[in-house]
Amino acid sequence: MTESQEQAPSRRRQRFPDISSRAYEHPADRSALVALRKLTGFDTVFKALSGLLPERSLRLLFLSDSVRVSDAQFAHLHSMLRDACYILDLEKVPAMYVTQDPRPNAMCIGLDEPIIVVTTGLVELLDEEEMRAVVGHEVGHALSGHSVYRTILLFLTSLALKVAWIPLGNMAIMAIVTALREWFRKSELSADRAGLLVGQDLQASMRGLMKIAGGNHLHEMNVDAFLAQAEEYEAGGDLRDSVLKILNVLPRSHPFTTVRAAELKKWAESRDYQRIMDGHYPRRAEDKDTSVSDSFRESASHYAESVRTSKDPLMKLVGDIAGGAGDLGGRLRDKFTGGAPGTGTGGGGTPDA
Repeated sequence: MTESQEQAPSRRRQRFPDISSRAYEHPADRSALVALRKLTGFDTVFKALSGLLPERSLRLLFLSDSVRVSDAQFAHLHSMLRDACYILDLEKVPAMYVTQDPRPNAMCIGLDEPIIVVTTGLVELLDEEEMRAVVGHEVGHALSGHSVYRTILLFLTSLALKVAWIPLGNMAIMAIVTALREWFRKSELSADRAGLLVGQDLQASMRGLMKIAGGNHLHEMNVDAFLAQAEEYEAGGDLRDSVLKILNVLPRSHPFTTVRAAELKKWAESRDYQRIMDGHYPRRAEDKDTSVSDSFRESASHYAESVRTSKDPLMKLVGDIAGGAGDLGGRLRDKFTGGAPGTGTGGGGTPDA
């Protein structure tokens, strides 16, 4: 169920009329979405799929066994939801449910009409401004159309478990699931940006991420120290640690929390964010004219810059190889063993100058 969006925010914030989701989407997320939107018959195919996916079952499940947010139930969340839709100019307010679960979580699912679900663990953990950022995060998912792909990801993950006994079938599905998870991790960074546009309070967004990582103990936590963890995570260790990072993140649908915090802070300090706040952003009316090739070029440029500036040992090595660095064998040895660059391992060797 949806309702018309009518009510203005409960306190004054910058509003973004006709804002396109391209304004806040991570480059990798944006390029994938632009390409999918350009596919002829895309909407028709997914509507046909909706009969195969468990969307109707999920809607009935939440309707029957959760609390639907409204003026009469969780009124403060309903106000935040209308507020977020007003700021991002989302014409229809998605249905929203609170479900009993001690784990702090939220999601936006659905093919025809997205629905937002938040757990009691999240509602009890966050204060009003932190929760506002989360609601904005989920409305950002709805505006981008992420709920469609989230629903498909849930379906494929479930299907993979059912056909696990078929070796090739399971491998094929899991390859798709792995690719979808990688894209979805980038979509989470996009939605974090949408949450900041709605809440317009970076400290609240940071606090919310810290609480999701460490619980309701703000007096024991510090934003700068939390961000320093992200720096240490990216730069620390050798190539073995880089490989372990990849293996750790592969089964996840969300990036690690410290990484999300660091990425959001970086975006909040960027010129792109400031231009949006000044009212200069892509409009939905222009979406149909968006170039797929331009979007992929932007994505490729972003990844090239990420490799160039990354402090991760593996990314630095990739950058060195791309830049034509010599002594590849020695660099590989040092990266994997944690040895100092340019230091020989044989007897009698002397370090290079």
